[in-house]
Amino acid sequence: MAFYSYIFSANYKRFFNNIKKVAEKEHKSFIKMVFDTGYCVFRYGFGLTDYLNYQLYNKNKSERKKYLSTKKENKFYEIVSPSAYKQRYTIKPNFLEDFKKYTKRDFFVPKEGNFDEFINFLEKHEVFMSKPYDGLGGADVKKEYAKNIENKEEYFNNAIQNRIFLEELVVQHPEMNKLCSTSVNTMRIMTFNNHGNPRILWMGLRVGNGINAIDNFHAKGMAVNIDINTGKLVGNAIDKDLNEYIEHPTTHIKFNGFQIPCFEEAKKMVLEASLESDKILVVGWDVAISDKGPVIIEGNRRPGFDIVQVLSGGRVDIVDNVLADMNEL
Repeated sequence: MAFYSYIFSANYKRFFNNIKKVAEKEHKSFIKMVFDTGYCVFRYGFGLTDYLNYQLYNKNKSERKKYLSTKKENKFYEIVSPSAYKQRYTIKPNFLEDFKKYTKRDFFVPKEGNFDEFINFLEKHEVFMSKPYDGLGGADVKKEYAKNIENKEEYFNNAIQNRIFLEELVVQHPEMNKLCSTSVNTMRIMTFNNHGNPRILWMGLRVGNGINAIDNFHAKGMAVNIDINTGKLVGNAIDKDLNEYIEHPTTHIKFNGFQIPCFEEAKKMVLEASLESDKILVVGWDVAISDKGPVIIEGNRRPGFDIVQVLSGGRVDIVDNVLADMNEL
């Protein structure tokens, strides 16, 4: 039911405009693409953006079945990531406190009566990140400079009103800076805690575009696959508009073969962190490589499959394998 509520609440004007652009580019019939979209929604359970993101208009029946649909994805999360336990992950200050062994950084939550602590935080951190408690896709995440805050009381009160917290800036490893230094480039590592036997399901790297201060796919960043065994990037990077990059557009570092530093340490860290919960079994960890080693930025109890499938050409097998393992116990 939730899936169809999502479908009927979609921005159809924007979707139809996007369909027209694709139809012109691909030399296809706009009307046929609209009907084909409807078929994919009701036959397979895909969302409207799935149809474009996964280029389903160029896929046959067997190829479409390789992709995890939004409907099946939602059912999967109900099993492996029950919403009853979501606040530990969705409320970011909660996550930072519960997983401080792995996040390894200072943070501050403005509240009535702790203004002095706010001043202490600013004195301690000349540069920091401000984030909403429960934002998604990097929305409203900003790099802030303490010296630029002229009216500290006003800033403090606005932070309380808008549910904003402050977080120590992660200083990125020099090797990762070579790829892109304007943002902290994070690995998305998806793990499955199979009753005390954790394993990694998928890994990819998100890289900033050289302009924005964050690396998110939805903030014009790009993503590329990571070889789970070696920690090397595999293939080219892709952005949300499906543009493909052999090298980074500003640093001109080639993606394929780039070695992520501290890779084995990062793998060990997320596998250990995945054991911290026996309720949320599948987590997408955002991991940065700092100048002091790997740190977890946040954990996502509903790690999206859009990046995974755009990069890999469909990965319904990830979900099928997890559910098969669970049924064997």
